[in-house]
Amino acid sequence: MPVAGIDVGSLSAEVVILEKGEILQYVILPTGSNSKMAAERAMQEALRASKLDRSDLDYIIATGYGRINIDFADKKVTEITCHGRGAYYWNVDIRTIIDIGGQDSKVIRLNDSGRVIDFAMNDKCAAGTGRFLEVMAQTLEVELEDLAELSEKAKEIVPISSMCTVFAESEVVSLIARGLPREDIARGLHRSVADRTAGLIHRVGLMEKVMFTGGVAKNRAMVRALNEKLKTNLIIPPEPQIAGALGAAILAAEELAG
Repeated sequence: MPVAGIDVGSLSAEVVILEKGEILQYVILPTGSNSKMAAERAMQEALRASKLDRSDLDYIIATGYGRINIDFADKKVTEITCHGRGAYYWNVDIRTIIDIGGQDSKVIRLNDSGRVIDFAMNDKCAAGTGRFLEVMAQTLEVELEDLAELSEKAKEIVPISSMCTVFAESEVVSLIARGLPREDIARGLHRSVADRTAGLIHRVGLMEKVMFTGGVAKNRAMVRALNEKLKTNLIIPPEPQIAGALGAAILAAEELAG
């Protein structure tokens, strides 16, 4: 009996179809300007890839900031809960989750049963998020996917004092004008995100083992910066961007089981 979880964020919509506790299919699509349409597109694509119809799904749970607009979901659940369940599915030893997405970042603490016991979230500004790195990549005149490679060429770390995205952009422009190497600036930007994330971790406490989820977890330089800052060895799941949708699908299976 297949079930689905759908996570609609500010930048992407993810769908996971789960059957007998295994991931049958997942899809990641850009959200665009209409979260409701993005949810529908992502679900249709996941169903097509799974060779299923909507009627074949026994239960659907929606999460993410756009969950309120998903009319076809049977239930809507906070993304904190869903991310916790998704991470625990991949590794039952996980006790801390760092999730950095497009427009927010969060740190979640789990107990031995995989239940959320505490969390801290930055959703008031783009500092410390994927959007921050996206703007900085544009300022450095590189593609976002090339920012990590640029950072890895650094010989030094140029400190970035501004956490606000607007002020940091001006600061980077000034650093470039002074002739400082772009690769050193790039590494400094990753370090600044790590510093911001460490502030969130301080609010909930760091307990091993630690998993890094969200789209930014695909950035090698960000993984390195967090490992150095936190003095840990982050666990990266097979597809870090689907943690929320996966957790939603797991909860859907549990709802169905009663």
